Amino acid sequence: MEETKLILAGAALNQTPLDWEANLLNIRSAILEAATRNVDILLLPELCITGYGCEDMFLHPWFAEETFEKLLQVKEWCDNITVCLGLHVIIGQDVFNTACVIKNKEIVGFTAKQFLARDGIHYEPRWFTPWPANVVEEFEMKGKRYPIGDIIYEEKGVKFAFEICEDAWRPNRPAERHMPKGVQLILNPSASHFALSKTDLRHRLVVEASKKYQCAYLYANLLGNESGRVIFDGEVLIAQNGKLIRRNELLCFKDVDLECAEVCFGENPKIEETIEYLPPIDENAELIAALSLALFDYMRKSRSRGFVLSLSGGADSSCCAVAVAEMVRRGVDSLGVTGFVTKARMFSLKDVEYFESLSQDHVVQALVGRMLTCAYQGTINSSDETYTSAKKLAESIGAVFHDWTIDEEVKGYTSKIEKAIKRDLTWEQDDITLQNIQARVRAPAIWMLANINYALLLATSNRSEAAVGYATMDGDTAGSISPIAGIDKTFIRQFLIWMQEELGYLGLDYVNNLQPTAELRPASESQTDEKDLMPYEILNMIERLAWYDRLSPKQVLDRLVADKVAPTQALKEHVHKFYTLWSRNQWKRERYAPSFHLDDYNLDPRSWLRYPILSGGFREELDQLK
Repeated sequence: MEETKLILAGAALNQTPLDWEANLLNIRSAILEAATRNVDILLLPELCITGYGCEDMFLHPWFAEETFEKLLQVKEWCDNITVCLGLHVIIGQDVFNTACVIKNKEIVGFTAKQFLARDGIHYEPRWFTPWPANVVEEFEMKGKRYPIGDIIYEEKGVKFAFEICEDAWRPNRPAERHMPKGVQLILNPSASHFALSKTDLRHRLVVEASKKYQCAYLYANLLGNESGRVIFDGEVLIAQNGKLIRRNELLCFKDVDLECAEVCFGENPKIEETIEYLPPIDENAELIAALSLALFDYMRKSRSRGFVLSLSGGADSSCCAVAVAEMVRRGVDSLGVTGFVTKARMFSLKDVEYFESLSQDHVVQALVGRMLTCAYQGTINSSDETYTSAKKLAESIGAVFHDWTIDEEVKGYTSKIEKAIKRDLTWEQDDITLQNIQARVRAPAIWMLANINYALLLATSNRSEAAVGYATMDGDTAGSISPIAGIDKTFIRQFLIWMQEELGYLGLDYVNNLQPTAELRPASESQTDEKDLMPYEILNMIERLAWYDRLSPKQVLDRLVADKVAPTQALKEHVHKFYTLWSRNQWKRERYAPSFHLDDYNLDPRSWLRYPILSGGFREELDQLK
């Protein structure tokens, strides 16, 4: 064919399930921006009309009809442009995840997803039916008939086709069939969740496909914390013949992030602009970017007015505090003061004028002061070191800081029970009871602050604690959102050092010099987390081998012994303790506040890992370790 040039664009959209107004506004904004840049084909993400995370709503017939009505609205905005966007379609009893092609206000057809994501956090086969390869049919909707299936489209003589998200991750992907049919351009509308270092895999998937199939490849992902747990990084990629042409900045605070490039098609297409080098991934930088955006979206989409935090001075609560501060800093950098304040949806016009009047040096601290309230709730077992750590960190980031003691409340509850059971409670006989009451007594007051402020209460559990149930239900687990429950303790400890050294959060110096401790036993016992449990490094190894690698207790032990991470007898005890505590505490994991999916796996039973609340507890398997 003769050389043809097409201006291709992909737009990441920050959508919300069932929020028709906001979702359509973002779609229209993307179309208008593409039109001003003379784009020929605009690709929008998977299921972007409804939002990807609608779950069982996809099974409601009325919801599909309403979605199609919105598609007909979008169609009228597509004047002199081809727009491709995702929505679900119900035909008979089957629900299909499709990409619709609209060309100059006319619906050309629907390509249906062929491979459904069913591992990890994904449950697509619950809602959708896979479409068979090489099949094209018709369906009727609102009195008109439309083609649907494995369709090849054309734009100015250039043939193009789709791979929808998971389609591209399978060995027998649709691209294998597209190329013999003369397809020169593959479009991939995606809802590909964020996980540490995943962008590297995705980038290689796209670039290598463009090389293998000698085509251009356009990829557009969702952006932001869409529905609560899952974060999308908003990646847009344009590649051709093994060369990367465009890539955007990931995890930005925009509602619409559009990238475009002019791409040549022909026998030997010229590729003039390429990105030759991508810097290596820094997982700490990735994590703080994802946490910041996830917290901001969760706050504004839940219509909350900031955050409240029980700041103990320890690693986990300090990490949560800095994540909020960094949310503000990154948001202001991305959107500007006015844009950030307006998008937060919690400030008055007078507030906007006040924040606009402040210098860049002061505005972030002033905003943190309005968006984060912390309280240190000490007991007779608390130390001066953790109080200082909490106070200095809150002051350094500008957060509101309260402190009080809860000894009277603890004494009130213990005396009631002592009177009821007619004996004194002692550390020798009632250790767990006396620890737990301290943690539980902290919950009512901090919830009161959250209610007064109309704010989200941050729970501070991490993944290592969740694995073994090292938390007090209705105490330190209390909260609206548990932002770091997907991250293990070892990562958090080095993450705090990185935030101090690389991001300049000098108030973390205090916590970075403390040994993690719950401070629930008398100070004379020198309680630490690792003394109560096991070394965190070993706990995390067992957890990953058990649940990510899916090994048996015996296989886990054999691997640890082979790696010589500790003496064999100690490892036997650690493995036995891990599985015993894991099995006993599934009910806690079922009740934790929603958490963000941040790593390549997590322990949340509502997303990645399901396990029975009642079980045999690996008794037979653990006996084999003896």
